[in-house]
Amino acid sequence: MVQIPELLDSSKKEQKSGYKFCVQKNVIPAVTEISKERIRRAGTKIIEENKEKESIENLDIGFRVLKIDSTNMKDVYYAPDAYKQVDILDLADHIKADRSSEDLLFQVMLDWGLELSLPIERKTIAGKEVFYVAGNSLVACFDDLTFDVVDEVAKDLPLRFVSAEKAIHLDHDKTNIKERFKQLSPDTEVKFL
Repeated sequence: MVQIPELLDSSKKEQKSGYKFCVQKNVIPAVTEISKERIRRAGTKIIEENKEKESIENLDIGFRVLKIDSTNMKDVYYAPDAYKQVDILDLADHIKADRSSEDLLFQVMLDWGLELSLPIERKTIAGKEVFYVAGNSLVACFDDLTFDVVDEVAKDLPLRFVSAEKAIHLDHDKTNIKERFKQLSPDTEVKFL
């Protein structure tokens, strides 16, 4: 479902109960909040009405809320005379500091044309957070990337693997990681943000 976050008007008769509900729940009085609550209630109702069915407790009734935002990347087009030597270290990382791993993951999914509704599994491999999208369609690790993580991920033969430049410590590690994938999972497309 795609919805514009239209605010509710407490002066309109047909919106009063929704407005009151949002105020009671301490959320922004918007149509989107009413929609989210309806989805939650529908999921709960489905489980309650089918509780005698096998594995109903494993039914996924969750949903994702995504918001349009600016890019995760800093502006990388600079005029050479606009920066001084002391600014160079700030330019090394081109991902905005306030972005989470999930932000980066969803950007990569969009870049590769993957549906944002695909199942995402979060795993811990060698102490690092790794995301598996639609099984092994896309695997992503934005934590410090080690060869232990690469070796474990490569065993799953992912179609695509993505990490961030900041997740590797030495420039030659990037090349070594790509080569490791070529050896262990030759069909994996490897990308660094």
